[in-house]
Amino acid sequence: MSHASLDIAMLGGQTMGTTWSVKLVVPRHRDLHPIHAGIQRVLDTVVAQMSTWEPESGISRYNRAPAGSWHRLPGGFRAVMQVALDVARASGGAFDPSVGPMVSLWGFGAHAGARRVPAQDAIDAMRARVGWTRLQWRDDGHELLQPGGLELDLSGIAKGYGVDAVHRHLKEQAIASALVEVGGELHGYGRKPDGQPWRVLVESAPEEDDASGLPPRVLALDDLAIATSGDRWHRFDADGRRYSHTFDPRLGRPVERAAAAVTVIAGDATQADAWATAFTVLGPGPGIALADARGLAVRFLARTHAGVEERMSQAFERLLETHA
Repeated sequence: MSHASLDIAMLGGQTMGTTWSVKLVVPRHRDLHPIHAGIQRVLDTVVAQMSTWEPESGISRYNRAPAGSWHRLPGGFRAVMQVALDVARASGGAFDPSVGPMVSLWGFGAHAGARRVPAQDAIDAMRARVGWTRLQWRDDGHELLQPGGLELDLSGIAKGYGVDAVHRHLKEQAIASALVEVGGELHGYGRKPDGQPWRVLVESAPEEDDASGLPPRVLALDDLAIATSGDRWHRFDADGRRYSHTFDPRLGRPVERAAAAVTVIAGDATQADAWATAFTVLGPGPGIALADARGLAVRFLARTHAGVEERMSQAFERLLETHA
C-alpha cells in the first residue's frame, strides 16, 4: 500500500487509574471504532485479572484466599507473576510482588488510609507478611500457592504488561506500525508513513529538580519498550523527609530520596516496568553494576547536592548511539 494512502490515527482512553494512548498507522478512512473497542477490551481484561482496586478481580480473590490454597491463574496474570518472580530473584528482592500489606500500611493503594509514617512495631509486623520467596508454583507453573496472609500488588509491572498486551493485539489485527502507551510506559514498532521509526523523548527529571544541564535524550523505539519510575507522581512529605510510592521490600519502607527518574529500555514493557521499579529501589551505584552484569539498559537521573546527575549503563549508552 502506498504511504500516501496511510494516516497516523490517535486513540485513547482510561485504564488502571491512568490513561492509555495509541498512535497507529492505518489506511485512510479506516473505521477506528472496532480498533478502539478491541484495545479497551484488552486493557479491561488486565484490570479484571490484576487490579487490587477491583474487589472481584483475580488478584483480589487470591489475596483473600485461605492459607494453603492453590490458584490456577489466567494466562496474563500467570505471565506477569512469572516475570515478577524472575525480577525479584535477579534483583535480590528489590522488586517484590508481595508488597501489598506494605503499600496499604503507608497509605498508598486500594485499601489504604491516610498517608503517614507508621510506628516501627507496625512495620515489623507487616514485614512478616511480605516476601516473594513464600510463593510457590505447581503444575508446571499454572497454579500459585497462597501461603497465608500474602497480598500481591502488581502496580510496579501491570501497566507494562498492559502495553505488551495491546501491542500483541494490534499485531494480531494486522496493524503494522504503532506506538502504544499506558500510564507513561511505551512500546513502539514498525514505521510511520514517512518511513521513520517512532521517536520519543526520554523522560526527564521533575521541574523542581535542577536538570537544566542535562541534554534531552531522544530514542527510536524500533520494536523496543521504555518505562520510567520515580517519585514525581505519588509521594508525601513528613518530618522533613520525602516518601515515595516505591517501596524497598527489604526494609518495609518507601524509598527515601529516590532517583528523580529511572528509565529502562527493553524488548518488552513488562520487563522494562518491573526493572524500572527494581532499579529505583537499588539506586544508581548497585543498580548500574547489576545492569552492566546483566546487559540491561538503564539510565538514572540521580539527585546530588549539585543538582541532577545522569548515569547510564553500558547497554543504555549503546542504544542511544544506535537508536537516536
